[in-house]
Amino acid sequence: MPVPLFDDNDVRARLDAKTAVRAMRAAVLAHHEGTVQAPPRVRADLGGGHLVFTAGHLREQELFGFRVYDTLVGAQQLVAVWDARDGDLAALVHGAELGARRTGAIGAVAVDVAAGPGPVRVGIVGAGTQAWTQLWAMLAVREVEEVVVAARRPGRAEVFARRAADELGVRTRAAGTVEDAVRDRDVVIVATNSAVPVLDAGWIAPGTHVNTVGPKTASRHEVPAALAHRASVVLTDSLAQAAGYPEPHIFAVDTMVDLGAVLAGAVAVRTRPDRITVFSSVGLAGTEVALAAALVGRPSRPSHAVVTE
Repeated sequence: MPVPLFDDNDVRARLDAKTAVRAMRAAVLAHHEGTVQAPPRVRADLGGGHLVFTAGHLREQELFGFRVYDTLVGAQQLVAVWDARDGDLAALVHGAELGARRTGAIGAVAVDVAAGPGPVRVGIVGAGTQAWTQLWAMLAVREVEEVVVAARRPGRAEVFARRAADELGVRTRAAGTVEDAVRDRDVVIVATNSAVPVLDAGWIAPGTHVNTVGPKTASRHEVPAALAHRASVVLTDSLAQAAGYPEPHIFAVDTMVDLGAVLAGAVAVRTRPDRITVFSSVGLAGTEVALAAALVGRPSRPSHAVVTE
């Protein structure tokens, strides 16, 4: 029997935001409850770069698999999924789109549990694929009143704003500065590849939730360490991944809260409306496998209720 093979165009056509968010919510919760095994990344030295593997075993869905990508030349990523019942290969997904939408969907789960209730005003720093998928997925969990986007190249922010208005139906404008984009927002998305902070922690208003997607190690970080000092809670999707970076994380890992614990109702995040919350996205291993499973119609179990007050 032929193995289903998906590329980036298939992912864009077949994967809607609600399906992606539902799959990621279930996978993060299942990892917290111990029914998803997801060890930290494994790196193989290529000389000047690495071949990186992330693996996951989804016991309740009877699937296992891995994602592999490189840090050398930007080769196409590959996700392979096997049926644990008979060992048959269930799907292959190649390209970068699945990973980006996985990250966006996990970011939306974080927004849903940590941001204040109701419609949100969103500020975005960055105008690339990761910024786009964060907004794409967020629309599955919140009504977005307005988006303000800033980028290192103003023309890219303008293109992003037009695309968001046309394709997502969201009122969006390009900002002249990062400060303009992030001040007085309900949700701030920082999705850049910057090695230095792109914003000042003082620009983040009380009550704001921040997702940081880009670099976050001691030597390369897109947001300042001071942001954690202003935040009441710093969440992450994988404490093991955050602790397993080749160099220290910009935030103290031992003070972070596991997103899965919040989904399970073990931790309440937004106990006051003026709290600043931060989600440090590190990429829970195995979630690419869970999202690929959604492409082939292997549903995740429903997630539990979340305690937010």
